[in-house]
Amino acid sequence: MADRVADFFLRHITSSRTATLPGGRLPFRVGALAVGWLKPDFAQIFAQTAGLTPDEGGGITLPDARVAELPALAQAIGESGRYRLRGEMFDVRAGEEGPAITMLDRGAVPSFGIVSHGVHCNGLVERPDGLHIWVARRSATKLLDPGKLDHIVAGGISAGMGADDTMIKEAGEEAGIPPSLAAQAQRVGRLRYDMERGEGLRRDLLYCYDLVLPADFTPMPSDGEVEAFELWPIERAVKTVRDTDHFKFNVNLVLIDLFLRRSLIAPAEAAHTLRHALDQPA
Repeated sequence: MADRVADFFLRHITSSRTATLPGGRLPFRVGALAVGWLKPDFAQIFAQTAGLTPDEGGGITLPDARVAELPALAQAIGESGRYRLRGEMFDVRAGEEGPAITMLDRGAVPSFGIVSHGVHCNGLVERPDGLHIWVARRSATKLLDPGKLDHIVAGGISAGMGADDTMIKEAGEEAGIPPSLAAQAQRVGRLRYDMERGEGLRRDLLYCYDLVLPADFTPMPSDGEVEAFELWPIERAVKTVRDTDHFKFNVNLVLIDLFLRRSLIAPAEAAHTLRHALDQPA
């Protein structure tokens, strides 16, 4: 019984960890720092664009003296049609949480195989009839995962910003949550996964938050990324994650973490299995 319960949720964790590195990819370095992984065909495109000679073994190294050129090089490749540019810059780091050394357009990140950072927030309401959670439906015009269910607040961390600042910014832009209220969100953990997606290699680090909202607060779509919000009993969210793929893939992971912290998954053996799986490094 415990194994069966765990499997219903475990499939979301397993499906988010489909990339085994290097997995046929070649290392991408900036100076002596390893920052990403390139498919061989993309490594060739980048080397030609940058006028670089591949390393022995096929990896690509951008010299320290040319690090400032990376954003423009990635822009040029995007303009050639290799990927869709997003007009938002993400930091490039050596290691998951090392200092930023340069930037890339968000649309280029999966092709370069670098770690990107994001925030996800559980918007919770504590009512007399039990815990509820605000659920968003993504716009049908979104580039990725259109129409999927999502968190009340979720977004990538732009270059030069931190997780807490991004949480407050995205809360205002996506749901009309005032900064004074968004600042009450509590960071409750972080999740990592490496995943093969249609857009390339997703190496994501998610900072997870809980925000308890007043019962009389109603989020309002503000930036066109969300079609509508709906307040669900938490049991409905548990059932939806357990039985369907209606939520965006990484939202499932953050929700499973919430369910475990709130002791909403039984029996204990299943909860232990899921906690262990979530906490494994990517």
